[in-house]
Amino acid sequence: MQSALRPSRFIRSDRLSVSFEFFPPKDEAMEKILWESIERLAPLNPNFVSVTYGAGGSTRERTHNTVKRILKETTLTPAAHLTCVAASRAEIEEIVRGYHAAGVRHIVALRGDSVEGPGTRYAPHPDGRAITQFFFDNELYFRYLDRVRARGIDIPIVPGILPVQNFKSAKNFATRAGASVPAWLAERFEGLESDSATRKLIAAAVAAEQVIDLLDSGITTFHFYTMNRADLVYAICHLLGLRPAPKAKEEAA
Repeated sequence: MQSALRPSRFIRSDRLSVSFEFFPPKDEAMEKILWESIERLAPLNPNFVSVTYGAGGSTRERTHNTVKRILKETTLTPAAHLTCVAASRAEIEEIVRGYHAAGVRHIVALRGDSVEGPGTRYAPHPDGRAITQFFFDNELYFRYLDRVRARGIDIPIVPGILPVQNFKSAKNFATRAGASVPAWLAERFEGLESDSATRKLIAAAVAAEQVIDLLDSGITTFHFYTMNRADLVYAICHLLGLRPAPKAKEEAA
């Protein structure tokens, strides 16, 4: 019996849109990696690129500087993260004014991780606000989407995709963020602690499986948490059908 054709194989690339998330570098070596990743992914023409912001404003200056450099040196649209945890409305307004003065017109506002560390119950600031996150199990996303739509909220709910560059780091990241790590995902990386080549192949397969399943379900917009590494994200975007914009041909002399 012939199986049904998968919609994902026939989605036109002009119907797809992506965005990428980066974090501000701590030193020169990390800054080099970040900008190599930005240069690699920029030709895919993302809707925007976001730059993370540490809890309690711990990376405020580095985030601000990274966003300013993106504005100055690229044609990308940067969206600065605005982490609201442990901040008053007055502090948030001051940060927003600073971004606006620097030319930033897009903000990703979120609650942020607890400044007390993982496992600590979130306590809202007495004069503050908001929330959001990535996932590995698509069913969680679709159930959330159903609840949101049932309440009459019709804004786009873009899925956040975290390609697993390193399973241990991804698990720690998920713990801090309050995201769940399904048992099947841990099993796929089991026994590969010292086999980086196979880990990369498994990571690509897992992320590809996730985005193709979403695409088959009609999702055409994706937000990728790059962890400042371009290769996996670039490969997944290529699989989706996205290609670098062709360079303009030089006019004949």
